[in-house]
Amino acid sequence: MTTKIKALIVDDEPLARKGLAVRLQEFENIELVGECQNGLEAVSTIPQLRPDLVFLDIQMPGLNGFQVINKLRELQQPIPIIVFVTAYDTYAIKAFDIHALDYVLKPIDEKRLKASIQKVTDVFGQNSEGEQKVKLAKLVAEYTGDDCEDILQRLASGEAIDNKRYPSILAIKDGSEVTRVEVDDIQWIDAAGDYMCVHASDGTHIMRRTMKELEEELDPRKFVRAHRSAIVNIKYVTKMVSHVSGEYHLVLSNDTELKVSRSHRDKVKEMIRI
Repeated sequence: MTTKIKALIVDDEPLARKGLAVRLQEFENIELVGECQNGLEAVSTIPQLRPDLVFLDIQMPGLNGFQVINKLRELQQPIPIIVFVTAYDTYAIKAFDIHALDYVLKPIDEKRLKASIQKVTDVFGQNSEGEQKVKLAKLVAEYTGDDCEDILQRLASGEAIDNKRYPSILAIKDGSEVTRVEVDDIQWIDAAGDYMCVHASDGTHIMRRTMKELEEELDPRKFVRAHRSAIVNIKYVTKMVSHVSGEYHLVLSNDTELKVSRSHRDKVKEMIRI
């Protein structure tokens, strides 16, 4: 007798859970052991039931699908084989084909579900299962603070997702003192000779670093080079103004104006969604 694969459904939509549960009855090697209506419930249920397979919705309130997996990793719990469930077909195809993970789309297509179950059956109990989990962990490990829909959109557009973790604190040394500045509080940075002026909510700090070094240390999703000698935190930009001369300026929430050079204009526009 073939060992049955214990499956769990995690989805915040009752009709989606019911529909998938009915379809899974058609597969003799799948045993549905439970259902969860949100990510928090999944985090507590998965260690208890120890399913072999989880059909995991991505877009859920509270904890999204990525965050569920990362929470299990934090708790040092075994991660089952994951089949993501999503309504975003373009995003899913790009995201999960790239990372060699499986997925099913809402509404569930019978042929697609059958192919997914076959894939799970093929890797179940084999070494390739471990490989799938490693790739899964790489996909979600860095994204707990991001909106999952934004992640999928960026993958769908072909944008490279940088897995680098950026520091939340910038340590600024001044003689024998070191000042710790929250990166999110930095409004903009400009060059003054061999020094950098870091303008933050609590005032201006001087540090001896190059613009290139600082740029590499700051999250490019939050900070953008406005011109050769200035980096700005998009969070503090209130508007972008074009002048008769053809020049563009950024206006920050504290009324500071920063010139945008021609070579950096397109990137700045993209960042502030113009």
